Amino acid sequence: MTTPRPTGAEPGGQPSAAGLPDEATLTRLAGEFFAMLPTGVPGGPGGVSLLQPDSPSAPDAGPFFTRAPLPTNPIAPAAVSPPGSTVSRPSAPASTDPSAHPAGPGVTRPSGPTTAHPAGASVAPALASPVDSTSSRPSGPSTASPAGASVSRPTASPPASGGSVPPGGPTPVPTVPDWGASPGLGASAPVDPAGVHVDPFFAGLPSLREVLSPPRSPGAAPAAGAPSFYFLDGAPSAAIAPDPHPAFDVHAVRADFPILAERVNGHQLVWFDNAATTQKPRAVIDRLAYFYEHENSNIHRAAHELAARSTDAYENARETVARFLGAGSAQEIVFVRGATEGINLVAQTWGRQNLREGDEILISHLEHHANIVPWQLLAAETGARIQVIPVDDRGQLLLDEYTRLLTDRTKLVSVTQVSNALGTVTPVREIVAQARRVGATVLVDGAQSVPHTPIDVRDLDADFFVFSGHKLFGPTGIGAVYGKAAVLEDMPPWQGGGNMIADVTLERSVFGPPPGRFEAGTGNIADAVGLAAAIEYVERIGMDIIGRYEHELLSYATPLVAEVPGVRLIGTAAEKASVLSFVLDGCDPVDVGKALNERGIAVRAGHHCAQPILRRLGVEATVRPSFAFYNTVEEIDRMVRVLHEIAGRR
Repeated sequence: MTTPRPTGAEPGGQPSAAGLPDEATLTRLAGEFFAMLPTGVPGGPGGVSLLQPDSPSAPDAGPFFTRAPLPTNPIAPAAVSPPGSTVSRPSAPASTDPSAHPAGPGVTRPSGPTTAHPAGASVAPALASPVDSTSSRPSGPSTASPAGASVSRPTASPPASGGSVPPGGPTPVPTVPDWGASPGLGASAPVDPAGVHVDPFFAGLPSLREVLSPPRSPGAAPAAGAPSFYFLDGAPSAAIAPDPHPAFDVHAVRADFPILAERVNGHQLVWFDNAATTQKPRAVIDRLAYFYEHENSNIHRAAHELAARSTDAYENARETVARFLGAGSAQEIVFVRGATEGINLVAQTWGRQNLREGDEILISHLEHHANIVPWQLLAAETGARIQVIPVDDRGQLLLDEYTRLLTDRTKLVSVTQVSNALGTVTPVREIVAQARRVGATVLVDGAQSVPHTPIDVRDLDADFFVFSGHKLFGPTGIGAVYGKAAVLEDMPPWQGGGNMIADVTLERSVFGPPPGRFEAGTGNIADAVGLAAAIEYVERIGMDIIGRYEHELLSYATPLVAEVPGVRLIGTAAEKASVLSFVLDGCDPVDVGKALNERGIAVRAGHHCAQPILRRLGVEATVRPSFAFYNTVEEIDRMVRVLHEIAGRR
């Protein structure tokens, strides 16, 4: 007969000191606790141990501590604390970089803003900067603007309404990793967990995030006189209540993007090339690693476990994209390499099948080359003609001219929702509605709109909508085409091979239904899964919140850049996304880009694959900073100071 071990016994059966549980139990409990910590928290997945092996005072690693190497980057991301605490953030290391200080004498800048939390205990950051500092960063410091400009700084405004606990208690915790959540975002309501297998035991427990970051009280109203925002008035998602998202904290968000701690030419990286590609949050990076470590297999083919996991992950990604776009079904989503391939797919399938000599394709003067060249190739092949919707000197579409161009010969209207070169937001709902008058099919290029605004393709009523994952904080080489089910059903395939067939003999092939009909061969499985993780990440923040914050960044930056001597803004439409294009007299745009790069500031300089619109506005190239929700006003200030230096050296 085995005698039960008394409480607090050592592994050998001897009671432990002070009646503590045995060492094995404590080790297990400690491991479970640290495994639950968010990414970037000391001891958590991807985090840094509080004990460093290089520290002379560090004791030998015991069963409750894990040593980790010192960070190789001298700037560590700011630690994130739960709501209800006041965080004292360490200052960044002292710098002799002129761009680190405001222009003009006698002006002292704090090292950066701090997130203000409700009254509560003061919590020290868990991850210290290599340079010790006891200074606290005040919230919302005022910015010294060049040339005496009076410019208001954007602040993190609370959303229109507060969140609440879903009926029936906390949202069940999926047994799969929660890739979209991030420190500081208070993701207490995971996105649409329906259909996800949940272990019955864990279903009855609140998540650690729900304990640390409870939902905000419902009923929070926006401040009096809150501004109306260019992208969001009348957007379908504006009616959703209650709002499940916490107040926006840009510093918590920045901690989710490892590359933002990078140093370029000795300076902290400022990433203002978001219209070209966006950086990736840890949630996406970790999800890709998990796929290759635990799920990697081809899909739809084998009877083994990894094939089932991989297929589920891929098809769940399709469901996620469909939900994000407001599609009626996942079968309306075709995975492609990006928006460029998506437009080519439509041209080579629907276009070849439906366009004839004398038919007309309407595009706008704002288009990226990817929405011009495929139609030129198709027009040369079929005899169709291309008509162009003109723009005014501010880069806005002339809708009266568009209406005049629409005739019974118009078979396709293909337009961008946001100009990549200027940031102009086009009135796509009106464009689609007018096209319906003449029975034309409509394609919307959403590559530049999906990172900034909620999308509802059914409300938009477009026949096709295309976008790229790498502009949505996801991996490169993945994107999607939305097509109305009836339109896709009637389209022929454009590539042949495995995975897109129902039956093949040596004499003939029978093609499968959409979307598989358009996905010949092995697709980009892992990056489709990574795209889903990116979508879940931005959904947890809230697309409305992202749009508002980025609009405030644009509103802050525009007058400051315009005041730089010799600057001419290119594209000044009334409604713009967060793109700011300009030229500087006497300076080649590429030289301006190189000078900014010397200070660690990344912008795009060139024609942006949109030569027709730049030539329409009298230039061959521009400097194009473009903003995302992880950018800050401090970064804008750095760029403006360097632009003043460049202008002064002309």
